[in-house]
Amino acid sequence: MTTPASIDATDARILAALDEDPTATALALSRSLGLARNTVHARLRRLEGGGALGPVSRRARPSALGYPLVAFIEIAISQGTLREAYGALADIPEIVEMHATTGAADLLAKVVARDTADLHRITTMLLEIEGVQRTSTAVSLEEVVPPRMAPLLARRVEG
Repeated sequence: MTTPASIDATDARILAALDEDPTATALALSRSLGLARNTVHARLRRLEGGGALGPVSRRARPSALGYPLVAFIEIAISQGTLREAYGALADIPEIVEMHATTGAADLLAKVVARDTADLHRITTMLLEIEGVQRTSTAVSLEEVVPPRMAPLLARRVEG
């Protein structure tokens, strides 16, 4: 995994340019940034290999795929069944993101659904997983700040 200390200002400039134009080629990036194409290509390869660049599939919007409803589900899991539950939860396609957390629940899952009936189906499915003790669901009414990296990349570029 690439660490923050290993991403320098040049890497951040490359990532910021990709954030602005995700389809930019290494050649286009090298021209717009004033860097050698081989430098851009090598850095992109290192950033991808180190985990600093996520998969392109994250660009697809769930609503465009027929999943306009977004919910956040806190999931409490009985101790001793965490790994098995993690695996079963990861197999549910509607869980688009999941984090182990502190607090009242063990996990926080970002879930997409077609509508409230579909969300009910998904939450019922979660409760059927061995080890899942309880869930608590909050439906997103509006995405106020979309996922973004530009402000953090700009801060890294500035040093």
